[in-house]
Amino acid sequence: MSESGKADDLLAQIPAGERKGPPPVHLWNPPFCGDIDMRIARDGSWYYLGSPIGRKPLVRLFSGIIRRDGDRYFLVTPVEKVGIRVDDAPFVATALEAEGEGESQLLRFTTNVEDKVEAGVEHPLRFVLDPVTQEPAPYVLVRDNLEALIGRSVFYQLVELAVPRQIEGRGWLGVWSGGVFFPIGSQE
Repeated sequence: MSESGKADDLLAQIPAGERKGPPPVHLWNPPFCGDIDMRIARDGSWYYLGSPIGRKPLVRLFSGIIRRDGDRYFLVTPVEKVGIRVDDAPFVATALEAEGEGESQLLRFTTNVEDKVEAGVEHPLRFVLDPVTQEPAPYVLVRDNLEALIGRSVFYQLVELAVPRQIEGRGWLGVWSGGVFFPIGSQE
């Protein structure tokens, strides 16, 4: 059976009513066809051959077939896999909606490609220091091992929601979402 036939069989196993969200690229294993001159900038802008891709539906389509294997990013279809460059993260969280308070708080993020995720066990937040600016670089896991960089204005919203908490005798500032406390930074 051909690779495309296998992919069609995999897709056929997903009931039509359950096909929500991006295609199951994690199930596809096509041959690598080389790298293409496509890049996702740190601000979430997509470029092809050095020119911005201005059509949002096209960017949305590409964003649904992106996959990360190790440190590399690929666009994957049932029949081919091509490498692309990603400056930081493939998505940017551009909006935040907070509901509730304390341990029952829920944080919902919307990305530049209209993906929506609720931070928690399945979609954790992580905060690292940007190696260039030495400022916090916050991320939320969107799907599989694909993250969204949390945009500056959204990060400021998170900081406003931050509360103190002791973890192993050390003071932290962080946010709750989905019953999980995500430390933003030490208070010490």
